[in-house]
Amino acid sequence: MGRIILGIIVGFVVWSIVWVGGEQTIGRFWAEYGAHSLAAEKALVNGTAVESSIAIVLVNLVRSFITSLIAGYMTALVAGEFKKSTMVLGVILVLVGVAVEYVFWNMAPAWYHILFVLFLLPMTIVGGKLRRSN
Repeated sequence: MGRIILGIIVGFVVWSIVWVGGEQTIGRFWAEYGAHSLAAEKALVNGTAVESSIAIVLVNLVRSFITSLIAGYMTALVAGEFKKSTMVLGVILVLVGVAVEYVFWNMAPAWYHILFVLFLLPMTIVGGKLRRSN
């Protein structure tokens, strides 16, 4: 049980680091993305909206898929199993994701927020299954 809990914690930390690190890295190499990130931060502080290009929205969806796969894989690796640990991590990510997407609702179209949250659990589980197959 201890390894499962540790795996879930590691998975959540990995998800957070990969997400933030990916945003910083992409922003350094893609000027539009970096400018959008800064505008989104300002809009969040000011309580205003910001428009997102379809390219940025799609890149963020793909990033969330990849990030969830990596987090699920690492969770299963640390936990020594993939069923319970990745399921719990996925549920935690969905709960946190709903809260975050609510806060950022004015930053992207509704379909983005819905897809972002809907794919957190299945992609995390798939990441755990990828670990199982190794």
